[in-house]
Amino acid sequence: MSDKMYVTEQGLEDLKKELRHLIEVERPDVIEDLKAARAQGDLSENADYDTARDRQARVEARIRDLEAMLTNVEIIDESSKKGHKKVALGATVTILDYGINEEETFAIVGSVEADPANGKISNVSPLAQAMLDSVEGDVVKVDVEEPYEVKILKIK
Repeated sequence: MSDKMYVTEQGLEDLKKELRHLIEVERPDVIEDLKAARAQGDLSENADYDTARDRQARVEARIRDLEAMLTNVEIIDESSKKGHKKVALGATVTILDYGINEEETFAIVGSVEADPANGKISNVSPLAQAMLDSVEGDVVKVDVEEPYEVKILKIK
């Protein structure tokens, strides 16, 4: 991972919290599961051992991913976006989607924090890419398989 991972302060805290949980809770729990499975004897036909090894692999992979993310984190300075009139990373944008004729509000966040169901879209999503550097009143075309247009109503 060489690209910067953009996150809010809250997103950084969430990543650190997940990493601590994996290291302090999940990893020791997996070790206990492995010990218990080994105690059952023959490992070649031991489903509990296989399950524990799979879980260990997933936990260790996620720990590595989080550690790599945290070394490449760049905090989104949300305070600097207030008062700005252009759509940028960290901004909250209200749009009118002409395709469905509805207003929607999204925060533009880094891909790590993206959660479209909760109004957080990734800065690399087609919608965010189309809106970046636009101002209130602009109509932008979102280049996807079925292109559509949105009007930027408000930027916070």
